[in-house]
Amino acid sequence: MSQSKYDLLKLENQLCFPLYAASREVVKKYRPYLDAVGLTYTQYITMMVLWEEKEITVKAIGEKLFLDSGTVTPVVKSLETKGYARRERSKEDERSVNVLLTERGEALRESAVEIPLSVSRCITLSPEEALQLYTLLYKLLETKEDEDKV
Repeated sequence: MSQSKYDLLKLENQLCFPLYAASREVVKKYRPYLDAVGLTYTQYITMMVLWEEKEITVKAIGEKLFLDSGTVTPVVKSLETKGYARRERSKEDERSVNVLLTERGEALRESAVEIPLSVSRCITLSPEEALQLYTLLYKLLETKEDEDKV
């Protein structure tokens, strides 16, 4: 049986679809744990950056999370409203906005510390498979970074 030129358009032949669907399913597994601490997934990963960095620019958050500033800015504003972060203009560059972790934001870390382990129990991959998937996904993201530099 010969291949049709339209076979490339079949959903089953797309790498992007299982990536998209798996991403949605994994994020869905986070929902009950994040609801318990009052965060969305995007707020949670932004808080993870803040817990690591303590102070960082909006632009740098976007780079770490592969998000544009149009997505990061409303997330940071919502975290500021909740008292977890504070924004201030950079003294060195007025165009740049720094995001600082507040004491309340640091305290939230304790409430969130069990989330990764709880979610990992819901994922049916062996530790070796999870590491392999992690490595492959970051390889794809590195390809994106290389393309952005061109």
